[in-house]
Amino acid sequence: MSTILEVKNLTKKFDDNEVLKDVSFELKKGETLAVIGSSGSGKSTLLRCLNHLSPPDSGQILLEGVNINTPETDINSVRADMGFVFQDFNLFTHLTILENVMFGPLRVRRWSKDKARQIATAEIKTVGMLDKIDSYPAQLSGGQQQRISIARALALKPKLILFDEPTSALDPELTGEVLSVMTDLAHSGMTAIVVTHEMGFARSVADKVIFIDQGLIVEQGPSKTLFSSPQHERTKLFLKNFSGLE
Repeated sequence: MSTILEVKNLTKKFDDNEVLKDVSFELKKGETLAVIGSSGSGKSTLLRCLNHLSPPDSGQILLEGVNINTPETDINSVRADMGFVFQDFNLFTHLTILENVMFGPLRVRRWSKDKARQIATAEIKTVGMLDKIDSYPAQLSGGQQQRISIARALALKPKLILFDEPTSALDPELTGEVLSVMTDLAHSGMTAIVVTHEMGFARSVADKVIFIDQGLIVEQGPSKTLFSSPQHERTKLFLKNFSGLE
């Protein structure tokens, strides 16, 4: 598999607080990478740096070999190529589900209305929400709204998708439906980086896992190896706090 994303020595500060410290990793096409760590460790900041919602201070972000962390970068193009699924859905409340999913293809990709509608409909079907296509976000459960957020990201036909704790705003009973969609997408060959506290998903679905602590990558490797035989004491302590992972 070819490398689609390579991150080299990425750093990010907020005033005097260094949130990311010399972060480096790579992602191959078709892989799912899970990013785990305690709250405040820098996981979400990492995703926001990758698509310049929060531009990094230094380092390289190579998307298919091209460094996008430069002043010449077309940010809108980068964000179209890196779909983003947020914690809190961020759907337009005044638009129908179809209109929400069509928004990116129309406004960002500038595809025709017919093409945007065709793609949006297909992706709404992918996440199992075709029966809600004419509904509004307020008429959906949190899990259903997050599935539409995933469809919206897919409709841009990105090179990879960034998921920022996509189940953290959901009640436990709604989490499963979102994880099921993400699992199906991973198995279908989607390339993704998932910031998550769902250790079962990270262990069983992700190809690779990064454990971040205080802005540093403490350990990274194949998911089965990292969960079954963590090498660092900090990783062992973190995993021990999750039921069934001692």
